[in-house]
Amino acid sequence: MQFLRTLFWIVIAVLIALFSYHNWTPVTVSLWSGLRLDTKLPVLIIAAFLLGMVPMLLLYQATRWRLRRRLESAERQLASLRDPLPAEPVANGPPPAIPPASVPTAVPPGVA
Repeated sequence: MQFLRTLFWIVIAVLIALFSYHNWTPVTVSLWSGLRLDTKLPVLIIAAFLLGMVPMLLLYQATRWRLRRRLESAERQLASLRDPLPAEPVANGPPPAIPPASVPTAVPPGVA
């Protein structure tokens, strides 16, 4: 799986490099109060992509962290509510008694 992840990032890096090489043209961006910014097209596109991705990535990580904390809390609560496992019977001792209500009874055929 690590190989596929590395291969994926290498392909993405090569695609970004090829895009940047073929589109390395100057672009003028008009900002507020007549301020103008001269930059290259790939820099502008990558900056716009990161400007949109970073807030969503932060929201995703925060949601994941919150849900992980809730899950851990629920698991701790479930573990505290579980009964401990019954003790193993002593090898030479008498077998444990069966409660009367759990003794199986015979049901005649044809009766549901």
